[in-house]
Amino acid sequence: MQLSQGLKMAWKSILANKLRTMLTMLGIVIGVASVITLVAMGRGSAKTVEDQVSALGTNLLSVTVTGRGAVATLTVDEAMALGEIDGVSGVSPLVSGSVQTKNGKENVNVSVEGITPEYEEVRDFRVQEGRFLLPIDIEYSQKVALIGSATAEELFGTKSSVGEYVLLNGLRYKVVGLLEEKGSSLGGSNDEKILIPISAGQRLLQTTGVRSVYIQADSAEKLETAQALIEDKLSRKFRGSTDGYRVFNQQDMVETISSVSQTLSATLAGIAGISLLVGGIGIMNIMLVSVTERTREIGIRKSVGAKRRDVLLQFLLEALVISGWSGLFGVAASYAAAYFLTRSGTPAIMSWDIIALSFIFSFSIGMAFGIFPANKASRLKPVDALRYD
Repeated sequence: MQLSQGLKMAWKSILANKLRTMLTMLGIVIGVASVITLVAMGRGSAKTVEDQVSALGTNLLSVTVTGRGAVATLTVDEAMALGEIDGVSGVSPLVSGSVQTKNGKENVNVSVEGITPEYEEVRDFRVQEGRFLLPIDIEYSQKVALIGSATAEELFGTKSSVGEYVLLNGLRYKVVGLLEEKGSSLGGSNDEKILIPISAGQRLLQTTGVRSVYIQADSAEKLETAQALIEDKLSRKFRGSTDGYRVFNQQDMVETISSVSQTLSATLAGIAGISLLVGGIGIMNIMLVSVTERTREIGIRKSVGAKRRDVLLQFLLEALVISGWSGLFGVAASYAAAYFLTRSGTPAIMSWDIIALSFIFSFSIGMAFGIFPANKASRLKPVDALRYD
């Protein structure tokens, strides 16, 4: 029997039982669509987090001082001295906290960061209107502020707030710059904050030391060397106590997130793959029923000269056609799901590798679970098959 003839016979047999075939296909369709969609969601979420971390800079280090008391913190000068380390291109110490912010009747809690002018380059924060902080603002503890676009809109009802005044814990600050919109990152919204000179920030937040420092390396290649030198200097500062500080490498964070996302995607795909196996069992079940129903047909075909391999091929092709079409419908369903998920704000990234793998797996399921019924049909003896009632 030719392959084309076998496909035609398989297709006619499938069309003869449309509802039963559709219900059988449903299990494979759901399985394929689930695997692809869940992996796409996992990759989309991982990509979003990776982009947020990468936006901070893959050649960025962050130092957090965890000790207590003035002796367990860094001064601004000590923090700035880290910029003299080989491989370091910029240093930005900061103090942060939440303060009560008012403008007329508007009263909100806002995150405030006391920074230096280097913050602009190290953290890549720019102003879209007005100016950034200047060294003179730090030297004389000027009560000036840079305001995020979301905070400006919340306090003033408009983003154009340069030249206006706000009260931070009752102290009057002049807005000299409006920050560019940055969106959200792992630390929260970058548009809901106010930046002030670090000297004014220490007074406002009643702190005498620096507990957070952002350090920019010359390049990603020099990051690990710079990190080792910084840790050595901090170790000498804190007399060998490694519990007094933490140095975080943004590049390591990106790699960790990638590893976690791959593990998560594989786990989700494995869970969804169970439904593919269930669908395969459904194919085997329906093929066994088909063999029973068509016993006399098999007997007639064998009695007129059909060989065992012809019967085997016929039933195996039926299983493969069912699983193949199920795989295609599953891929189409996953594309539709990814489209609506993306439109609703949940990122989903489709990839050809997982699509191809899911389709091949569904095809393999059809073959694996179709062999037993096909083999059973091919072993029927013509005399026994013709006697079947």
